[in-house]
Amino acid sequence: MKIFLKYLLFCLPHHALTYLIGSFMKFGFSKYAIKAYARIYGIDTSNLEKSIHEFRNLNEFFTRKLERHTRPVDRHIDSFVSPADGMVTQMGQIENGTLIQAKGDSYTVEGLLNDQEKAIAFQNGSFMTIYLSPKDYHRIHAPIDGSITEYSYIPGRLYPVNKLGVNSIKGIFTKNERVATYLNTGSGQVAIVKIGALIVGSVQLAYQQEVEQIHKRKPMKKVLKSMLPIDKADEIGHFEFGSTVILLFEENQITLESSLKPGSAIKMGQTLGYRVKRLERKIN
Repeated sequence: MKIFLKYLLFCLPHHALTYLIGSFMKFGFSKYAIKAYARIYGIDTSNLEKSIHEFRNLNEFFTRKLERHTRPVDRHIDSFVSPADGMVTQMGQIENGTLIQAKGDSYTVEGLLNDQEKAIAFQNGSFMTIYLSPKDYHRIHAPIDGSITEYSYIPGRLYPVNKLGVNSIKGIFTKNERVATYLNTGSGQVAIVKIGALIVGSVQLAYQQEVEQIHKRKPMKKVLKSMLPIDKADEIGHFEFGSTVILLFEENQITLESSLKPGSAIKMGQTLGYRVKRLERKIN
């Protein structure tokens, strides 16, 4: 059965399926499926920025905004926070440029970023992988104060990034379509990599109206003419369905919260760790 499912994942017409389902979700009549979808996935509709009746289609509901203060943000100057609601699937140290995907499987920073020069900064840093299920809030926020310096689009497949996909497709995060945003912060460079997946036909950026050439399947890299300041918890983009976010930090710059582990459920704004200098002050 496992072999059959793996074969099916490889053979699925990912982009065609994503286009068809995505088109349906943007049609006006799809709004009649919103209540059923919310009920099936147990979505709390009491904290939405607008009434569930005001959404024009299912896609608009997927990309919903929440009321202000719904997600408390740790504003301590040395903390970094979760960029999204979801579940931690992997976390820890990057060893010689290698990250863990799943038990017995790994991939490289260079493969993830598709950029040898950028990968050098994270060779022995830290990482965290966060999975956003279809029930989760889909907007992505800055985990720490800093400035956006550049972003890149890497074309690829749209394998599902749920447990089945991650355990079946070797190096799935280096194969799927993705967008990387780079921040210059007081703790070095931080990369926020947004992984596309089946049905996730679009990753939108709050600081750029849309990712140019994203439908042409061509790699794109854009260095901003001037750095764009961004505060912790400011929105940087959103998925048009559930997917995965991978955070990369430079070596010896941050320490991850010890209470977190693979399988931990997290909310946007929740503390994920601290700058190393905070620990130094505690020791002294």
